[in-house]
Amino acid sequence: MGEKESTIATADGEMYAFSAWPDDDGPHPVVVMYMDAPGIREELRNFARRIAAQGYYALLPDLYYRLGDIRFNLKNRNEKMGEMIFAAWHSLSNAGVASDTAAMLDFLGSETAASDGPMGCVGYCMSGAYIVTVAGTYPDRFAANASLYGVWIVTEHDDSPHLLAGKIQGEMYLAFAEHDHWVPDNVIPDLTAAFDANGITHEIETYPGTEHGYAFPERDMYNEAAAEATWEKMFALYARTLG
Repeated sequence: MGEKESTIATADGEMYAFSAWPDDDGPHPVVVMYMDAPGIREELRNFARRIAAQGYYALLPDLYYRLGDIRFNLKNRNEKMGEMIFAAWHSLSNAGVASDTAAMLDFLGSETAASDGPMGCVGYCMSGAYIVTVAGTYPDRFAANASLYGVWIVTEHDDSPHLLAGKIQGEMYLAFAEHDHWVPDNVIPDLTAAFDANGITHEIETYPGTEHGYAFPERDMYNEAAAEATWEKMFALYARTLG
């Protein structure tokens, strides 16, 4: 497997990104993996490697680059670190991530291992909002979009991602935890209504007995059965949509 670290030029500075791809001849369909709130760490790089092992060019960008090289050691997480993580998260915006994604697309255009055809994406936690945002902002590129226990997808603000449903052309897969105080009761019904009204191919499901963060092996709430089921659904989505 090939892998490398790169610097992507954006409108706001230089963004770190990790890439992984199969050894066999490419180019390979691209899957962009948008990070969760704790940011870049080896656990996410391993997720990117797992995606690459399925035949894709996986790109993992550091969305916190505007703040510098922010890295959190979650094994030492305490109250103060939690405050720093939330501060970093709240420095982001849907518009900013959409702009960053334009820079990613430019970068991918020069990567010989990356296909310039339909792409996929996956986002965890905070990045559920960004998955829906980029699916609606770049509908001609993002054909397979997965959000895992995504938050702030439906809000009362003018930039609420679900308002872009009318522009989405790709297929959507959204998985939620049964117990998640970050996801109000109206989110799943409102998303379902928005996708149905716009004829979007989608699947929205809730995994029983799970909590927010269930997909990460290094978290106390890790649920292996649900995490593996989510991987299977995501890879099935990519296989039928991206090849």
